[in-house]
Amino acid sequence: MIPLPANFIVRWRWPIVVAWACFAALMVPFAREVQQRLQVGGQNLPNSESTRAETLVRDRIGTPFANFVVVAVRHDSLTLDDAPFAAYVDSLTTALDRLPFVLQTLNWRRGGSVTRFRSADGKITFVIAGLRQARDNDPTSEVPQLREAVRETEAGLPPGFETHVTGSPAFDYDTRTVVAEDSESLERHLIPLTWLLLIVAFGAVVAALVPVAVGFIAITVTLGVIAMISVYMPMSIFVLNITTMMGLGVGIDYSLLVLTRFREEMESGSDRHAAAATTIRTASAAVITSGATVMVGLGALLIVPLSETRSVGISGLIVVATSIALSISFLPAILAILGKRIDWPRGLASKLARFRSEVGWNRYALGISKHPVRAVIISGAVILTLAAPSYWLRIGMPVAGWFPKDTDAGRGLAILEQMGQGAALTPVKVVVELPAGENAIDLDRLRGLRMLTDSIRALPRVHEVRSMVDLRPGIPLYWYIQQYADTARARARLPDAFKSFLSRDGAATAIDVFLRDSVTLDGSLEAVREIRGIAIRRLPTLDRAALLVGGFAASSLDFRDELLRRFPLLVVLVLGATGLMLAIVFRSLLVPIKAVLMNSLSVAAAFGLTVLVFQWGVGGSLIGLEGPTKAIFVLVPVLVFALVFGLSMDYEVFLMARIKEEFDASHDNEAATTAGLAATGATITSAALIMILVFGAFVYARVLAVKLIGFGLAVAVLLDATLIRMVMVPAVMHLAGRFNWWPGYRRKGAGGSYRRASGGVDDTSLPG
Repeated sequence: MIPLPANFIVRWRWPIVVAWACFAALMVPFAREVQQRLQVGGQNLPNSESTRAETLVRDRIGTPFANFVVVAVRHDSLTLDDAPFAAYVDSLTTALDRLPFVLQTLNWRRGGSVTRFRSADGKITFVIAGLRQARDNDPTSEVPQLREAVRETEAGLPPGFETHVTGSPAFDYDTRTVVAEDSESLERHLIPLTWLLLIVAFGAVVAALVPVAVGFIAITVTLGVIAMISVYMPMSIFVLNITTMMGLGVGIDYSLLVLTRFREEMESGSDRHAAAATTIRTASAAVITSGATVMVGLGALLIVPLSETRSVGISGLIVVATSIALSISFLPAILAILGKRIDWPRGLASKLARFRSEVGWNRYALGISKHPVRAVIISGAVILTLAAPSYWLRIGMPVAGWFPKDTDAGRGLAILEQMGQGAALTPVKVVVELPAGENAIDLDRLRGLRMLTDSIRALPRVHEVRSMVDLRPGIPLYWYIQQYADTARARARLPDAFKSFLSRDGAATAIDVFLRDSVTLDGSLEAVREIRGIAIRRLPTLDRAALLVGGFAASSLDFRDELLRRFPLLVVLVLGATGLMLAIVFRSLLVPIKAVLMNSLSVAAAFGLTVLVFQWGVGGSLIGLEGPTKAIFVLVPVLVFALVFGLSMDYEVFLMARIKEEFDASHDNEAATTAGLAATGATITSAALIMILVFGAFVYARVLAVKLIGFGLAVAVLLDATLIRMVMVPAVMHLAGRFNWWPGYRRKGAGGSYRRASGGVDDTSLPG
């Protein structure tokens, strides 16, 4: 274990507590601003095809609709043929045009196709507004002003109109709002529930308040630091949920370990200062080892150059590091101040003592020691059965429910889907780039371009294609050839087409591809693959052209492929670093191998249950799913693996540190394993129960990605703290005997001969 300055911390307990309180108070103003500084988007990978395509569209073509919102309008009885409806759409368009950040608007009679902008019954239409973007967050931050302009226009109209602002910026804004609201609401409800569980676990009000305070300070400090970091680098909105999960879960976990050890020392007769010092040397040192294993998994997320994974990695590292720092300084300092007052009120402690009694755990531990083979077989069979569905894990985009439906943007999307134009929000952006000096609207290039758009239109998932040779359905190629013969005249006659689809130098042209509404999010990724599979250089006159595909679906595909490419490296780093760290700490070969294998089993079982509930939809209605997702978003298994591997290692370290401490004193493996399990069983169970409560609460979040991550973490901790840590690990420890501590254990170094409870063994039989 890592030596800590126990006497120094105890001596300077008051300054340490005051320093932490002042630091947390300084972070409060920054923590309150963090929501406005975080981003929802950010899936674009540096140097990926989708990023290059979108950069080319933005910088060279300069289309006013590189970023846009859609204002969906529906009336329950009027149609666009009725004057009030048409007048409202015109007024709405004018109000949007007045906003300084709106570059251009389109509606059913201003640059838009009547068949596309009007539903079959005439009761639904929409207006597209292109938005200026000077900074990353610009389009999203302007959504409230857009909605205010819509509400002002709608005010005073007769009833029956339903108007919603939707599109990518609106979904980003609503998702950010929903994530923040869910995080705040769940935190508000979780803290009292957690406190009640801690009261039962400790049998004391004061003892229950201290871990909650540690978790609260860890969250506040982390959010404040993230708010400052977000000024210099993009940070994902999902760090709000991750910080709450990790801050409460890890902070309380570590506090439980430290508090439990302090109370043991106090009950053994030590005064409060000596008890705090011993707690620092034992439990607090174990917290460092445990926290370091968590940080290994989080640190591995930094190797993936994506703002989502890096944001989670950075926020997780900060909150775990803060929790460790609090657990080795602030918490023991508080304990050294409180002493026996930690058990106030004493009457409650005596009434709840049976929940903390080691008698039942000792009986259970002895049962495991008597039947280790049976324990391994039963627990192993259950874990492998639960892990089996992970074989069919399908990485992709969920078929539905990706965005929150009970938002303005979600309701707008529902209206567009009702008229068959839901795909208008996320067109696939295809860019054809020619060598410098060539022009995409030259006669020969137009023929090749039409062949390309015909090939795209023929794909089964494609509904509509718009380009320089597809401005309106049914227009023959010769009409475009005639129009573009005089480029200057054509540009004056068709300014919107030239601004939207042709670069200023003419060497690059864009193609908007709208997929069918029946195509799922996962199917849209396949559509991108099909478009990218078109051999453009085999088309006449385009043999020197490059084809780039961008848009939401393309960036999601690149995001998925890059994460899957880097995932094996992440796994190797986490397994290797964790195993090496445990080998050094416990001076053993078998302990780290066992820990890595056991953790891998709990992660596999968590993946299996995720497939069962989400991908296949078994019991999904209980957690608010409308049906099976058919696929699991790639970010979920990556984050769950990285987070679970570290978090579940907490319990391994808690248990093994105590077993090692008992073994160093007795040199009896079976007695040490039994004593270690009996001593830590209640702590691990209480900590796991609280962590399951924290993670499980996020299963009911409104954002599917958060729901998936919360579920994966909750079931992984549940399985790890029960079947793995409480059954399989001690059973394997009993079966392995002296090999648990090879090669670190020596008779001379230990100060006595090694023996098992069944009898001594000659030290010459020891390995090494």
